[in-house]
Amino acid sequence: MKAKPKINKPPILFSETQKIITTLEKRLGTTFMTYWDAPNGSVCQDDVVTFYALLRHLGKQKDLTLFLKSDGGTGTASLRIVHLLRQYCERLTVVVPLNCVSAATMIALGADEIQMGPLAYLSAVDTSLTHDLSPIDLNNNRVSVSLDELTRIINLWRKEAKDEGANPYASIFNHIHPLVIGAVDRSSSLSIRLCNEILSYHMTDKKKAERISRILNSDYPWHSYPITIKEAQRVGLNATPLESDVNSLLLELHEVYSEMGQRAVTDFDEANYHDNEILNIIEGRALQVFYQSDKDWHYRSEERRWISLNDNSSWRRIEKKAGKIAQSVFHLR
Repeated sequence: MKAKPKINKPPILFSETQKIITTLEKRLGTTFMTYWDAPNGSVCQDDVVTFYALLRHLGKQKDLTLFLKSDGGTGTASLRIVHLLRQYCERLTVVVPLNCVSAATMIALGADEIQMGPLAYLSAVDTSLTHDLSPIDLNNNRVSVSLDELTRIINLWRKEAKDEGANPYASIFNHIHPLVIGAVDRSSSLSIRLCNEILSYHMTDKKKAERISRILNSDYPWHSYPITIKEAQRVGLNATPLESDVNSLLLELHEVYSEMGQRAVTDFDEANYHDNEILNIIEGRALQVFYQSDKDWHYRSEERRWISLNDNSSWRRIEKKAGKIAQSVFHLR
């Protein structure tokens, strides 16, 4: 019997990241922490617990600076993260050197100031939803549906339809279940409410908060429309340029995280492989917590989809105590 090849694993670069974080804290004069997601990572409810672990470790601070890089995720998790952050600091600054999209933009809304580098961008926060009754793609996976997409389909139908009495929903329901449409509409209302709630942690002008929330939810033609610093200021956010030396240090930290977050795949045969990847990293002085995907994948040909097996994925914790570095599994449930 042929032995399985050695499993590839991503590198853990705790010493390297800690060195950069120490330099950033000296440069900024504030307590510094990071929230970094790999392309396959996302803002999720588990992140709230890991934020709590790090904030308890750091203690309450007058000023806190958060490095934020993510392609988004769950909006309700963003609200909970902001709620935690605001309990542990009097003033919160978010530094954005790169992408800070969707649910990550929501987190940024909770900051007194958003400092943005030349490559930085926020995005619209209109909600898309993957429902149990959503349509499936070519790989038999459920796809997300957004209210903006549905609205544009209906508006285009009404604009182009020759029969003014035609009902677009009769055709749409053949592709998208009505319960999905209802759920998407409800989630869009939730998104506006979340933005208002997050802004209320530091913005007393309710009308301004409402205006910003509605702009971010409905004024852009694409969910990933890049909101650069100029546009962020126009919207009404307290966005300021990131100092060039700080931006360089953040990009250096991002490079190290990117090395940690590289996808380490081990192929067994054409229908089986092992995936080992660090997806989310939350780090501060002397403590790093990260989520590592660690599982086998098998292609089930009769269903035309990949299924996971032997899933050993978990949150891991690295901590420096008394000059020694210790690694352990971080249990959430």
